[in-house]
Amino acid sequence: MRSILVHADRGPAMGNRLDSALALARCTGGHLTVVVDTPLSRYIAMDPMGGSYIAADALQQALEQDDVQAADITARLARGDVPFDVVRSEEEPVDAILAAARLADVVVVSQGTPMAGELALNARCPILATPRDRALDMPVEVACVAWDGGAEGATALKAAVPLLARCQQVHVVTVAAASSDFPATDALRYLSRHGVSAELEELSRASSIEETLSAATQRLGADLLVMGAYGHSRVREYLFGGVTRYFLEQVAGPALLLAH
Repeated sequence: MRSILVHADRGPAMGNRLDSALALARCTGGHLTVVVDTPLSRYIAMDPMGGSYIAADALQQALEQDDVQAADITARLARGDVPFDVVRSEEEPVDAILAAARLADVVVVSQGTPMAGELALNARCPILATPRDRALDMPVEVACVAWDGGAEGATALKAAVPLLARCQQVHVVTVAAASSDFPATDALRYLSRHGVSAELEELSRASSIEETLSAATQRLGADLLVMGAYGHSRVREYLFGGVTRYFLEQVAGPALLLAH
């Protein structure tokens, strides 16, 4: 993971998110790209007659604030040891990140934000959703891989290999269910070919799958949970809940590496 993209905003989780991205860059010898965006569409309003106008004063203030933030981030990163660039965008945040992520190896966002789910579903690279209340230390000590034999989980597993190879402990966690064409032993075999020694944790479903997985990550002391994103349709997950939605909405808990 040499090309690391991180979204910047002025929210309270920004500092921890940037520290997590820096830790990842140092761990992998990577380059950090920080996107600071000012969505122009938010400052365009429609009048009752169908015309439009720009809230020029509010836009100018937002541009100035984001210019200051970009300069502050640049000054901070220039004092460090990680190669970086800071880019500006005028798109909506998700669109800005998706455009910048075309040649990224991973996108770093914060848990508990709608952006994380949108990016996990639409980006062509994995999403690292870090805790809002702390930075994620690298290398990760304990990681869990949620395995159900699905294509999304396999994609997430392959994307996570550079992180898993540096972990002290890796657990492939599967909840007892119907047989799969790709059992958890296949995941263990794949990891072993990449020099990753992992243990299998077969869980009996106590309540929901997400609650069973959550209890396992707590018991194992996981710092990172690798999982496929939106194995069911997004509409179904919105209406009935789902594993992806459950973990993205958690404020506490392990960081997530997601792929669709």
